[in-house]
Amino acid sequence: MARVLVVDDEPGIRSFLAGALETEGHEVDEAASGEAALRLAQQRAYPVVVTDLKMPGMGGDKLAEKLREAFPDTEILVLTAHGTVESAVAAMKLGVFDYLEKPLSGPDELRLLVARALERHHLRARREAGSRDDVPRLSYGGAAMDALEVALRKVAPTEATVLLLGESGTGKEVAARTLHASSRRAAGPFVAVNCAALSESLLESELFGHEKGAFTGALARRRGRIELADGGTFFLDEVGELRPALQSKLLRVLQERRFERVGGNQTVECDVRFVAATNRDLGAMVKLGTFREDLYYRLAVFPLHLPPLRERRAEIWPLAQALLARIAAEIGRPHLSLGPSARQVLERAEWPGNVRELRNALERAAILAGGNTLEADHLAQEPPKPATTEPATAPRSMADIEREAIVRALDRHAGNRRKAAEELGIGVRTLYEKLGRYGLG
Repeated sequence: MARVLVVDDEPGIRSFLAGALETEGHEVDEAASGEAALRLAQQRAYPVVVTDLKMPGMGGDKLAEKLREAFPDTEILVLTAHGTVESAVAAMKLGVFDYLEKPLSGPDELRLLVARALERHHLRARREAGSRDDVPRLSYGGAAMDALEVALRKVAPTEATVLLLGESGTGKEVAARTLHASSRRAAGPFVAVNCAALSESLLESELFGHEKGAFTGALARRRGRIELADGGTFFLDEVGELRPALQSKLLRVLQERRFERVGGNQTVECDVRFVAATNRDLGAMVKLGTFREDLYYRLAVFPLHLPPLRERRAEIWPLAQALLARIAAEIGRPHLSLGPSARQVLERAEWPGNVRELRNALERAAILAGGNTLEADHLAQEPPKPATTEPATAPRSMADIEREAIVRALDRHAGNRRKAAEELGIGVRTLYEKLGRYGLG
């Protein structure tokens, strides 16, 4: 997640764009003019700026030019009204990452382009750093991870497809990045896609790309993420959420390393190493007929299980210290530390959300702590439960229990649906269905 600046002179559009990105966990600032946006950019760093093209005063094209000069690492997306695509194309010559035509077909289109812009921003930063120091560590000395680290070292130099299994928040993407950084493809791109984050039609276009005119809004040919990963590693997160039609298409890519873009008939060949991850039981899904058996065996050439944090007790303390150091640097409080009472709480907790939950707890504690030492009372796992007039022995339906679990997960993550879904161990689409069913939309 990242800090994004949204620039538009129309308050309604600005609010829509900001809301669409905030539900993804991004921190969004808003500006009503190019001049205001430039002032904000001089005060805070923005990896991505989304700006309208036509605005009173400084337009989006001029803003893009000034941002390019002052902040060359910032990725810029421009919004253009129907019929002014030529202006957007002209803006792209200034180094704009991409453009969106208004009115948007929906928030997914915006989220997708912002994700791709962030990916390019991070990739450039890694290349400029000239090292792999930014790859997060997978283990902090726990015996439970020793076998996993040995297995990763052995499989990394090969071309074998790896399937990472484990609960949400155990570090599957960290393992995938570690695998890539230790492979012969380390100099190539690492490209990831979350199969649960997009609708089936958008996911197909995102994976394979599309030709101009393939569907409404396809104004130009666009390369898919598999194609962008050529020469590197392609990471399929939450692969268990793939629908049957896309399972068939992915199987062909794994078998033949070739595919066609959506709406096209030209075959594209790709030199890609595949890594997949899921928190679901794919073997059980095969028996139920919801996941293709042949695809399962193609993905599970080299399966690896990441144990939950509750089975890695020896790692919790050094991991918490490392996470807190990163949080402290992010919020500008470099002297934050963990007190002795905090250690007892951290090492005894069950952490159903694993490393992700641990990080959230530490970040929340850092905000609550008045001083530089985080103690046990700053690490309360849940807010106090509200009083209820129901008798303690009142029977509760499974629907009531499920609804309450969803509400609590959303509360813990400040309404962020993606993080809530990850904690609950379900896909984002499934969570949206349940929100509608329980009237929580």
